[in-house]
Amino acid sequence: MPLISTAGLARTFTSKAGPVEAVRSLDLTVAAGEIVGLLGPNGAGKTTTLRMLTTLLAPTGGAATVAGHDLVADPAGVRARCGYVAQSGGVDPHTTVREELVTQGRMYRLGRAAAARRADELAGELGLSELLDRKTAALSGGQRRRLDIAMGLTHRPAVLFLDEPTTGLDPAGRTALWDLVRRLRDTRGTTVVLTTHYLDEADALADRLVVVDGGRVAAQGSPAELKTRYAGSPDATLQDAFLAVTGRAPAADTAPLAV
Repeated sequence: MPLISTAGLARTFTSKAGPVEAVRSLDLTVAAGEIVGLLGPNGAGKTTTLRMLTTLLAPTGGAATVAGHDLVADPAGVRARCGYVAQSGGVDPHTTVREELVTQGRMYRLGRAAAARRADELAGELGLSELLDRKTAALSGGQRRRLDIAMGLTHRPAVLFLDEPTTGLDPAGRTALWDLVRRLRDTRGTTVVLTTHYLDEADALADRLVVVDGGRVAAQGSPAELKTRYAGSPDATLQDAFLAVTGRAPAADTAPLAV
């Protein structure tokens, strides 16, 4: 049984110009232990999909289950089994790393001592132990993203959703985050679903890619399968395959500069 399953999942927004179908009839399955990358042009519905699957946004159509819990009938069950790291993160610049991690633990109803222990565990796992008493405003971009991910892992979720996790990171930071994602899957069995505009990242990191366009799944398969099917060779570039599927280049097709 897949860990994540959607059938006809949809979300329509209303605007002065009329309804906007951000996601329309999305069918998707994700197996336990997979790293799945969602690709697509700007406005394809990737972030909206993640926000629905994490119960932050109610679907207007279709159905979905996450880790055995129905998205609409049991949103609390879904939230208990998933972690979500948004594009912008969510730390308070006036607090320390330790305070952020302990507060997150308390929000998941851990006692004070248990929350402090969990903060130390997460800091050790994600290379933040030396930074526990540093203000989050003084962290580098890569350190902040590791803190964001640590907060998303507080309750040991079965699935972690990452929305553009490496945007703004330098090459070393991106590589370190890739290694972290692989380690989460390999050592903890965590399923990871991420969105990215960086095709080199998708090629290097994902077991399977799902190309979303116009709010629907346009293509899916391993990076090699997509390159063979749509660009004629496993040695072709993923950008060639992406262009063949969507007719458009991704919003960012090169690594970001150091910041």
